[in-house]
Amino acid sequence: MILCCGEALIDMLPRESAGGEPAFAPYAGGAVFNTAIALGRLGAPSGYFGGLSSDLFGRMLIAELEASKVDHQFCPRSGRPTTLAFVTLTDGHAQYAFYDENTAGRMLAEADLPLEAAGIDALFFGGISLVSEPQAESYAAFCAQAGDRPVMIDPNIRPGFITDEARYRARLERMLRRADIVKVSDEDMDWLGTTPEALLTGGAALVTVTRGGEGVVLVTREGTRRVAAHRVTVVDTVGAGDTFNAGLLAGLHKAGLLSRQALSEARLDDLQAAAELGVQAAAVTVSRAGANPPWAHEL
Repeated sequence: MILCCGEALIDMLPRESAGGEPAFAPYAGGAVFNTAIALGRLGAPSGYFGGLSSDLFGRMLIAELEASKVDHQFCPRSGRPTTLAFVTLTDGHAQYAFYDENTAGRMLAEADLPLEAAGIDALFFGGISLVSEPQAESYAAFCAQAGDRPVMIDPNIRPGFITDEARYRARLERMLRRADIVKVSDEDMDWLGTTPEALLTGGAALVTVTRGGEGVVLVTREGTRRVAAHRVTVVDTVGAGDTFNAGLLAGLHKAGLLSRQALSEARLDDLQAAAELGVQAAAVTVSRAGANPPWAHEL
């Protein structure tokens, strides 16, 4: 199982009621949650790990996981509320108001980690769950104790969410040193003050640099390889990067490359097909509204 570790939340999206009044509609979301959903739909052995609430929104998240064939057996459940993100649009730009204090996800503790659990073959971390404590420190501890499991990290840095930059930087640096696969954008690297080559020197076997409509660049010790984006009519880009992550991991799993040794020995020719699956899946996601990753039969 590829276990996706991080935030699951409810996006409250602006809508209009039948009476013409402003309203909000709940949608399951969160970057790591989206990756787990996309993995399950692509037919990979997908699992999700994060604190889930027993409230009505928590039940909604679980229903979404089960519908997409995502294992959630390791998730601790509590009566704490689900994280809510209220979205407002100004000239097409989204602004978020987060309600995250003492939520089921944020209060994830190290005691909740499935460190000795069987059946976990790889770990994925990322998103805003690496910012807010105590969950961020719990995920960092899980990463540090990953053992022989390969680790992928997508920091997906959102400067506006960071409250303690020094602690966040130190945490990310520790996790990136343990990562076998790192996915970054140019903006992520600018904020981190790093390069793909520096991440490889730090220990990664594969760095993927996503560049939107220009596609993805794969960087290994062998060199670089560009994988072109698929040309589609873009509805919105919500969940595009999350879907790419899932497609890459699904492709690596299918090719037998999702182990630390296999990744360290893989050639660019071996990795390209997995990246192409990620690009293809992401193209479907951006062609329709919201984070709605494709099923394998849609590709």
